[in-house]
Amino acid sequence: MSDMQIIRALADLVPHGSRVLDLGCGDGAMLDYLQRERGCTGYGVELDDANVLACVQRGVNVLQLNLNDGLSIFEDGSFDVVLQIDTIQHLRNAEQVLLETVRVGRLGIIAFPNFAHWPNRLSVLHGRMPVTRRLPYQWYDTPNIRVGTHADLAELAQKNGLRIHDSFGLQQGGVVRWLPNWRAGTSVHVLSR
Repeated sequence: MSDMQIIRALADLVPHGSRVLDLGCGDGAMLDYLQRERGCTGYGVELDDANVLACVQRGVNVLQLNLNDGLSIFEDGSFDVVLQIDTIQHLRNAEQVLLETVRVGRLGIIAFPNFAHWPNRLSVLHGRMPVTRRLPYQWYDTPNIRVGTHADLAELAQKNGLRIHDSFGLQQGGVVRWLPNWRAGTSVHVLSR
């Protein structure tokens, strides 16, 4: 799937007019789309200077924060939806930020590269770390500090007593509901407390 297809598929999960917090918002493309197409408001959180500038240039409200420091600046239930799109795999304290996600938002939408996707499994079976469209880096230069699977996030949510409203995968053909842990390059979970 292209970046725009992923944005559209994930945006469909966000109710019209929602107040949104986008954690690790990158250049602000998702929040910009939500503002224009779904009447949403909110903020992005980003650390990288160039991405913060890109957000400002798009007209996206952005806070420059390190997510590894937590979300203590936000009150419980401050947002309708908190997004973590391609963020959780970069965090030192992924479990804590996941819990903060559902604390500050009524819903958390988590999307990340699914390491259990069959081409990744095949690559590991051949003795090599995968390099794919969703995991485009070599093992020695990846910004990902951890890898996870669709099933891993479901287990982590269950361990922490979180409610899974929806879970599926995304792949070139669109949404994958049958065997997403095996068949999808991107894992998506919609969670709440």
